[in-house]
Amino acid sequence: MELAHSLLLNEDALAQITEAKRPVFIFEWLRFLNKVLVAANKVDVKEKQKKLVEQLTGLISSNPGPPTRKLLAKNLATLYSIGDTFTVFQTLDKCNDIIKNKDDTPAYLPTKLAAVACVGAFYERMGRMLGSSFPETINNLLKALKNAESQGRSEILLSLQKVLSGLGGAAASCHRDIYKNARSLLTDRSMAVRCAVAKCLLELQNEAVFMWTTELENVATLCFKALEGSTYGVRVAVSKLLGTVMATALMPKQAAVMRQNVKRATLEEVLELMATGFLRGGSGFLKSGGEMLKGGGSVSREVRVGVTQAYVVFVTTLGGQWLERNFATFLSHVLELVAHPRATQTHVEAVYSRRCVSFALRATLGGLLGEKAQIAAAKEICQAINKQMRAVEAVVSDSSGENKGGAADVSASQHVMVCALKELGSLVQSLSATASPLIQEPSIGLLETVTSVLLHPSMAARLAAAWCLRCVAVALPYQLTPLLDRCAERINTLKSSPEAVSGYSFAMAALLGGVYQCLLGIPHSKGKMVVSIAEDLLRSAAQNSRLSLHRTQAGWLLLGALMTLGSSLVRYHLPKMLLLWRNVFPRSQKELEAEKARGDSFTWQVTLEGRAGALCAMRSFVAHCPELLTEDVIRRLMTPIECAMTMMSHIPAVIKVHGAHLKASAAMVRLRLYDILALLPPKTYEGNFSALLRELVAEFTLTDNSANTTTSLLRSLCHYDDSVLMGSWLQETDHKSIEDQLQPNSASGSGALEHDPSSIYLRVPVGEAIPGPLPLGVSVIDASVALFGVVFPHVSFKHRLQMLDHFAECIKQAKGVRQQAVQLNIFTAVLSALKGLAENKSTLGPEEVRKSALALVMGALDNPNPILRCAAGEALGRMAQVVGEATFIASMAQHSFDKLKSARDVVSRTGHSLALGCLHRYVGGIGSGQHLKTSVSILLALAQDGTSHEVQTWALHSLALIVDSSGPMYRGYVEPTLSLVLTLLLTVPPSHTEVHQCLGRCLGALITTVGPELQGNSPTISTIRSSCLVGCAIMQDHSDSLVQAAAISCLQQLHMFAPRHVNLSSLVPCLCVHLCSSHLLLRRAAVACLRQLAQREAAEVCAYAMSLAKKAGDSKESTTINLNITETGLEGVLFGMLDRETDRKLCSDIHDTLGHMLTVNSLLLCRKEEDSEKKDEMDDDTMFTGLGDDDKTKPSVAPRWVTRVFAADCLCRIIHLCENADKAHFDLATARSAKAKNPKGDLLVLHLSDLIRMAFMAATDHSNQLRMAGLQALEDIIKKFASVPEPEFPGHVILEQYQANVGAALRPAFSPDTPSDITAKACQVCSAWIGSGVVSDLNDLRRVHNLLVSSLDKVQAGKGSSSQLYSESATTMEKLAVLKAWAEVYVVAMKIKKEAESRPARPVRSGEDDDEDMGDEGDILPPDSLITLVQPELPSLSRLWLAALRDYALLTLPAEFASQLPPEGGAFYTPETIDTARLHYRNSWAPILHAVALWLSNTDFGAAEGPEEPQTGTTSPAYPQGPPAPIKNPDELAKDRMHLLLGISIEFLCFPRPEEPIERVMSCLQALCTLLESPQARNHIAEDQLLAVELLNVLHRLLLTRDPPSVQLQVTAVVQETIRSAQDHLDQRVEDGGEKESASVLAEGGDTGELQPGKSLVFAAMELLVFLLVRHLPQVNTKASDSPSHLPTKPQPLPEHSNRLVAVTISILAELPALCSPAGSMTILPTILFLICGVLKETALKTPDGSVPLPVSAALQGIKTIITSPLGRVEKTQQQWTSLVRSSLASVLEYSQPDESRPNMDEVSLLTAITLFLVSTSSELVGVTTLQKGCMERFRNALNSSDPWVQARCYQLLLSVFQHSSRALSTPYIHALAPMLVEKLKGAERARPGTPAELQAVQEGVKVLEGLVALGEEQNRVQLLALLVPTLISYLLDENAFSTAPPPSKGLHEFALQNLMRIGPLYPAAFKTVIGAAPELKTRLETAIRANQASSKAKAAARQAQPTVQATPTIKLKTSFF
Repeated sequence: MELAHSLLLNEDALAQITEAKRPVFIFEWLRFLNKVLVAANKVDVKEKQKKLVEQLTGLISSNPGPPTRKLLAKNLATLYSIGDTFTVFQTLDKCNDIIKNKDDTPAYLPTKLAAVACVGAFYERMGRMLGSSFPETINNLLKALKNAESQGRSEILLSLQKVLSGLGGAAASCHRDIYKNARSLLTDRSMAVRCAVAKCLLELQNEAVFMWTTELENVATLCFKALEGSTYGVRVAVSKLLGTVMATALMPKQAAVMRQNVKRATLEEVLELMATGFLRGGSGFLKSGGEMLKGGGSVSREVRVGVTQAYVVFVTTLGGQWLERNFATFLSHVLELVAHPRATQTHVEAVYSRRCVSFALRATLGGLLGEKAQIAAAKEICQAINKQMRAVEAVVSDSSGENKGGAADVSASQHVMVCALKELGSLVQSLSATASPLIQEPSIGLLETVTSVLLHPSMAARLAAAWCLRCVAVALPYQLTPLLDRCAERINTLKSSPEAVSGYSFAMAALLGGVYQCLLGIPHSKGKMVVSIAEDLLRSAAQNSRLSLHRTQAGWLLLGALMTLGSSLVRYHLPKMLLLWRNVFPRSQKELEAEKARGDSFTWQVTLEGRAGALCAMRSFVAHCPELLTEDVIRRLMTPIECAMTMMSHIPAVIKVHGAHLKASAAMVRLRLYDILALLPPKTYEGNFSALLRELVAEFTLTDNSANTTTSLLRSLCHYDDSVLMGSWLQETDHKSIEDQLQPNSASGSGALEHDPSSIYLRVPVGEAIPGPLPLGVSVIDASVALFGVVFPHVSFKHRLQMLDHFAECIKQAKGVRQQAVQLNIFTAVLSALKGLAENKSTLGPEEVRKSALALVMGALDNPNPILRCAAGEALGRMAQVVGEATFIASMAQHSFDKLKSARDVVSRTGHSLALGCLHRYVGGIGSGQHLKTSVSILLALAQDGTSHEVQTWALHSLALIVDSSGPMYRGYVEPTLSLVLTLLLTVPPSHTEVHQCLGRCLGALITTVGPELQGNSPTISTIRSSCLVGCAIMQDHSDSLVQAAAISCLQQLHMFAPRHVNLSSLVPCLCVHLCSSHLLLRRAAVACLRQLAQREAAEVCAYAMSLAKKAGDSKESTTINLNITETGLEGVLFGMLDRETDRKLCSDIHDTLGHMLTVNSLLLCRKEEDSEKKDEMDDDTMFTGLGDDDKTKPSVAPRWVTRVFAADCLCRIIHLCENADKAHFDLATARSAKAKNPKGDLLVLHLSDLIRMAFMAATDHSNQLRMAGLQALEDIIKKFASVPEPEFPGHVILEQYQANVGAALRPAFSPDTPSDITAKACQVCSAWIGSGVVSDLNDLRRVHNLLVSSLDKVQAGKGSSSQLYSESATTMEKLAVLKAWAEVYVVAMKIKKEAESRPARPVRSGEDDDEDMGDEGDILPPDSLITLVQPELPSLSRLWLAALRDYALLTLPAEFASQLPPEGGAFYTPETIDTARLHYRNSWAPILHAVALWLSNTDFGAAEGPEEPQTGTTSPAYPQGPPAPIKNPDELAKDRMHLLLGISIEFLCFPRPEEPIERVMSCLQALCTLLESPQARNHIAEDQLLAVELLNVLHRLLLTRDPPSVQLQVTAVVQETIRSAQDHLDQRVEDGGEKESASVLAEGGDTGELQPGKSLVFAAMELLVFLLVRHLPQVNTKASDSPSHLPTKPQPLPEHSNRLVAVTISILAELPALCSPAGSMTILPTILFLICGVLKETALKTPDGSVPLPVSAALQGIKTIITSPLGRVEKTQQQWTSLVRSSLASVLEYSQPDESRPNMDEVSLLTAITLFLVSTSSELVGVTTLQKGCMERFRNALNSSDPWVQARCYQLLLSVFQHSSRALSTPYIHALAPMLVEKLKGAERARPGTPAELQAVQEGVKVLEGLVALGEEQNRVQLLALLVPTLISYLLDENAFSTAPPPSKGLHEFALQNLMRIGPLYPAAFKTVIGAAPELKTRLETAIRANQASSKAKAAARQAQPTVQATPTIKLKTSFF
């Protein structure tokens, strides 16, 4: 392939390769040339032009295939337009000659077609440059057109289209000729030709004025004819032509009108013309008038569907503004269509016409109009409905019968009503809350209008009105309850009108069915209301025969709808329901018989309807309340069901007696019965199988049914991938809802509500806008087939055999069309059964069952109906799967092999090739591996059968299945398959799109098979890869959208496996173009591919898309691609698509793609969304609808609310993404400097004003969903930006300037009519805002605070307050949200107050508390102002909080305690909504708990508020009103509250769900901590030791599951409080006990020292603390470090949070022994000391700044606490104690051993520890020789340390040892270490200190020496001073040296002098002696003193000396240990 990449064709290389590969080589060269010519240097091209032209023209006659021709023509045209044009006419002549050639043989055809393609390309590219040569060319083409066969005809027409587009108006002279010639071909029998003609004429109408003036009617008629018998492709092309011509006739293009004064058509004329097509089809106007008069045959459905599409094209071409202006005319026109008797000749036809009209309305209104225009349109529709209704009422009330045509009018009006109401419902639902003006404006009266239709005489219209009301309620949930009430009231008042009973019950059922879409639900009482109405209707049904039927139906319909509300509501009515169901059916066989004897036909009809209704309600119950289906309930349901089954067998007799009109009611009963049985477990009705199966089989084999009805399920039971064979991919187009009418099965696509009223309350199937159940005849068969599949796996083999044989017999008996119908139904049933077997993992049965099944299936593989063949193939595969035996599979495969080798007819070749594919699909590669080779070779051969494209399609499809299922086993066949695929792609004519689609499937499967290998570089792999790329390129260039979609998915696969080899620069622009495609599948493929690309390379994707936008702007060709990528880039287009697309999959992919793009260029998108939120000032063209060619005429449609909600969600995501990305996004100063450095960079904080504006606009919108999203965004903004300082005004934060916006955004959310969920969200935002500390002015705060106060009043109003719109749980949610918000505010207020109290009084301004949330507004906001706002509400708040916690505690009880819950509910929930209430409580209890704990510990457990008694009356109706409880004394009360809080906390901490946010865990822990600060709580927890143990155990468990350090720290705080509480309690008891001895009795461990796990607090605490230590310092755990796998690691400094944790843990550990008796403490001390020493060893590391790490100081403090504790003085444990202390000291000594592996060991800390041991204990303990030696050794090492800081510290520690009170201990040390000390100090004279640290070391040493002097007795003082004084004097400098000495040296001099002057007077006698003994000392001293006095700056010097002496604090430890 690489050799093909050269400017000229490499002929040598071409000659060397095999014949088969040449076409590919040539194609690859042409592809390369196509890319290169555009970019190449013109000079190079001109040099080689001659040779190139020769090579290219040579290729024309080399029989090129379709893709090659296309590229060849394109290259030649490009070459001429770039290079010289002088040989162009020669080439053109050459082509013309080839076209004129009379050779008609197939061999010459490719050459002819290549010439045709070249001509087209020349004119398209160069147009008028070719000047006058065009008439000849056109004539030539037209002549050729007459004689060509179909492929030639379509190619010539497409060429003509190009010629026309190139020449424009210049070719006017030939327009008529072309029109005449093309016209007749519009009805060509080849569909490809029809498409081509339509495209050609579409091009022609741009310039040929006559087409839309004089010839307009003829064009229309032609189009109608072309639509007859058309395929989908033809319909799309012809409807585009028709719609465009009509639009042009109405609004001609300016240029054309200027040239000729034309008469423009009026709108009425145009619409009239279109209507003839819709109503009369292509039969012309004058054709055989007689037939017309007879009201002959109806319009062909294809024509109707095509014309409907043309209407949509027509309106779309004219644009949204036109539609706005002319909507009334358009609406009345389309509604007249459906009122016309010709459109509604039969019921099914009427439904089809309605669907067409609905489609036309939805496609235009839904996409073209913005939200405001849609509201206007809805008003128009209302008026139309009103007008119709008035006419109907006139007819109905006209009893005199003068109005003869009245009845016809009424029946026509029902169809108009259905269309209008359906569209109105869709509009309101899509507008959602934006539609509120429609409802509220009385002049429109939407609700009145719609409810008036509920009384329409026709059921269809009543149902449509009910559905419309459901849409209103779903869009505006606050209408739901009032509407229900209104309907209920009307049913009761209009009980005697059958229409009213029926209409209002429909409406109520519809509204109940919509409740699940309204999150807030409806009040519980409405359920009771519905039950009572239904009961009343059923009871009164028998009273009045005129009403019996309607009342019965209505009653059961309502009960069925009630079931959709779910178990929590139905539970209350279940007993009553079961009773009703039982009473509808006869109790026994005898009653049944008796029933048959009596009754007339009317009674039977009512009875059957009633039973059908009851069964329907049961089915609804089983489907919607699965939790209530206990064994017992199922048993009770089975009684009526079994009775219904028995009754079924009697019905035929009843029908015989009473007439056939009962058939429908009987069928309805059967439908309901099948439906409910399919939902119940088959085991429950095993006994009735045989009778049931008889019924089912009779049903779908049409035994008693004379009509040839077929099931609609076959398609869904066949495999989705087989859609290419069955044509069911039409389900995936934008025209699905009307294309369904043309499917072959019975009544396909004729779904309508009136076929099954119960569907009005059921869930709407995914992807449908409105439920459309099929007609009863089809539904029953569908239900029977589905139930057959459920039952079959449970039936005995004998029965199975009987049924299969019976099927074969049925097929044999039937003839002709009936046989097809029966066969289709039987196959669907068999497939359903096999699917059931596979799902149940059961087998088909013994040999004879298999044989029978196989015979049935094999017979159908040769059926002429392709759908049956598909089903047979599928059944074969499923059978192989179910039987699963190799021999069986082998025989099946062999049968097909033999058939394929011998058969020549298309039918059996297609059927059996599919059979092979299906076998492989269901058995998989392993099971069918041995047949792989044969299958592949046969299918490859069949795929080359050029004579039949059908065979090729089926063979290739099967091949794709085999490749897919074989996986790696197929690797050996990849190359031959791939080369076949390429060959076919290059040769099969493009009109055979199915073949190309299957080739695409094969290619995709092959790519997956090779998989990641595709990245490799071996020659074979690169050949495979380039073949795949060539294949994709050919398919991308194909004209059919499905083939292009296949190409995209292949490229997507390639990109997944070998991303480097897929060229994004060409792929992305291609995808962007497809985003505007009119084909749903292509848009889906493009978005799916973009989603994958954006996942990996979002930035590149965006960049390429932008480059495409630039290119489109620059080049002339921008007219050819209609693309809407402007400055908003690809994101803009995707956001625009979100507005228009309705396909779920597509929208979710767009969301994902935008999500991936967010991560790259979040801010760009952010701007984009701002535009999309600026809905009112939509001047920028970011959001245009991508329809039509001319952007200028199309005003953009503002984005719809759904898109804006998504945009607001994106906003929140952007904030979170930025948070993880870079802190600069949240720091204005940094951001500004970054922006200055890099203007292109963008940081979030710079857009804060936009963020706030967008959040504000969203939060105050009409749409509730948008308000939620806006409030969420606002909360995020507040949380993330609250602490960002404003650099220009120090001390202020950035958000302060937006106070007004925040307040304004929140205010509307607290208005009384706001839904609860929004108010709840707003409360959260309020608390976030108040708590963020942004607001500095009390008045500003008060504004937001008042909102919360107002909502608090609402909470206190209690349960039975104002009329309810939503369910009780919505009220619960709102009230709890308010309480939670208050709790959060209170917690923040208390925090601020506490900080203010703990701060020392100091100057107000200071910048140190920035890190607090408060910012530093110390001067503006006094610290307690927030608490003053909360204080007045506290009494009521605390009461409500406690009530909420009580509720929560009850609700968290496990299910088995359900009986303990109060029957009347809690303070804030009702018993009915208990399940939903739990969720709301779960979301809000944590802050409330924290607040209550704060309040209790601050008010001494609420002692201040007096006895808490629910005062009966108004103040506290929030409490359940029971009998007044006995007043509790404060102690009991406190105890209760304590239990409540602890209980809730412990219950939660035991098992916090993984999804619980960490904040909740923190709140809970903080609450516990706060609680334990109050003395009462401490007392309580200490008294009940088991409680404390449980608490600690739970905390330990929490630590095991939750990791964050904040949680661990908070846990340690709780533990510390608990331990201290226990300690205080113990001390208290000991004091009370009197004598000290009792400690050993009271404390833990008693005399034995045993601590019981589970009962011992100390043990529990130890467990938890040890766990924490080991978690952060795993080295402490000896088990781990001794294990062989453990490698000794260097100690590393711990992170900050670990340091704090370890420190706290150690300090708690050290407190534990105090809780134990002496014996007990001996049990735990070894562990504690071991851990403390271990921590000391691991954490004593040098820090850069010389500070002591927290754990070290904690460990030292701990050692001190333990050693100085009174335990050492207890006799009993004396010996143990001694050994413990000694071992600890030994450990510390061992750890402090100098060691190479620990270079950064901090000797000072370890030395401090040693000193602690020495100073704090007696010499008997540590005076042991070995220990003593060790200690001295360590001190020596330290004295010799090279680090002056270590020396200094060592001197300090030595001094404390020397000064120890016990001489016995200090003397050995003085003897051992003093001489060394003196030596060191002497040395300082020679090596004077050079740094302050060294100076300090010397000073400390001197202090030790002074200390020794002081310790010495009088008689030894002289000797001691003789050591000290000379040393000090030796430090003095003479005057000359002093002036030049460095500062430390001077410092030493001054220090020595001062000390000497101080010592002299202290020991005068001894001092004199010493000085006297050495005269030279005396002189030095005197000189120094003189110099000092003489220095005039004596005072200054003194001052300077002061700091020098005081330079010690750097050494002071954080804690003083001595």
